[in-house]
Amino acid sequence: MGAMDETLRYPVVEIFESVQGEGYNTGREVAFLRLGKCNLKCPWCDTDYRTFEMLDEEEIVARVGALGKKALILTGGEPFIHAGLEPLLARFKDLGYWIGAETNGVQAPPDEARKRIDYLAVSPKASYADLYDDERMARQADEVRIVVDGEVRAFCDDMRNRIEAAHYFLSPCERGGVFNVEETVRLLGALNRGRRTGKWLLSLQAHKLAGLR
Repeated sequence: MGAMDETLRYPVVEIFESVQGEGYNTGREVAFLRLGKCNLKCPWCDTDYRTFEMLDEEEIVARVGALGKKALILTGGEPFIHAGLEPLLARFKDLGYWIGAETNGVQAPPDEARKRIDYLAVSPKASYADLYDDERMARQADEVRIVVDGEVRAFCDDMRNRIEAAHYFLSPCERGGVFNVEETVRLLGALNRGRRTGKWLLSLQAHKLAGLR
């Protein structure tokens, strides 16, 4: 079965409430809509994006609505590999939702979908640097968030030059429950050396540190 069939059903991994644990909106109470499938296979990924159920718009709206939040974050997997997100996002906007979205940025959100998104977080993956083609990738975002999963300094400089954003973050990589915080902090210092404004900031997975989902 494809990512979405003719009856406009979507591959949903989970719908749950929590707080945003990363980036500029850390601490915001939200409902998460996690879609399945991804165009990348990051070895440290903590999401089972291969297991999902196909739900239509009405079921998704009902499940999200039952959580009682008026802020929704669309995440994955990779949400923007799926066609037909515009009607779903439009429905939530009509219902008064603030909408955030998280993407790896290899494929930019369609223009009509982007118009419905209040806050776009792009998290480019250094290990897939060759896939970031200027014609297809996201070139604008509200924040860029890069996981330090190796030697990523040159990649950070490249993405900063190619993606226009209000905020730029580095995130430690978690492997086996251990975060490379020192490596990340040292890279922050290197990237910010001599920079008076527009500095890279640290983004921790605060929800994990707090024992939240």
